[in-house]
Amino acid sequence: MSEDTGGVAELDLKPALEAVLMVVDEPATEEHLAKILDRPRRQVADALAELADEYTVQRRGFELRRVAGGWRFYTRPEYAAAVERFVLDGQQARLTQAALETLAVVAYRQPVSRSRVSAVRGVNCDGVMRTLLQRGLIEEAGTEPETGAILYTTTNYFLERMGLRGLDELPELAPFLPEAEAIEAETLEGVPSFDPDAPDSEDADDKTEL
Repeated sequence: MSEDTGGVAELDLKPALEAVLMVVDEPATEEHLAKILDRPRRQVADALAELADEYTVQRRGFELRRVAGGWRFYTRPEYAAAVERFVLDGQQARLTQAALETLAVVAYRQPVSRSRVSAVRGVNCDGVMRTLLQRGLIEEAGTEPETGAILYTTTNYFLERMGLRGLDELPELAPFLPEAEAIEAETLEGVPSFDPDAPDSEDADDKTEL
């Protein structure tokens, strides 16, 4: 144990456990929690069990579960409908039609450059591409040998949000965009090189589409 414990040994154990468990991204073991809070493992284990019982008695919307050798907060199953509605409503509100269309082009054409995405859609997609990057749905994946343009692919977060195990589970594109290849071939050479830092936006993108 480090000499500088930051006074954690003097903290009330249960609130300290709650504070730590609020920020974990995977189940925390009793051993790790005991080390962090400078307490005996048995004392930590008893406090965790008591907290779990208290949440159940109080009928809280969340519960403390012992899973995979550790402890973590989870929402209670009976409130799943409320949580699902909140999550889905937020996701739908954040992505515009332009963003969804651009994301689809990247998903099916990856690795793909911004200019090629713009060619397929027929509009400047730089602003939307930046939005997708910020949301963690796409990422940079090297450069195109011929032009040096940055290439983009979808991320694991994209697969998670779409409920896919891999890109091979994407539906066939041909039935939906039978003329996609022809459109790209006709427009790619005429697409200008856009400044990725220019103050364009998804709204500007949408206004370009007539």
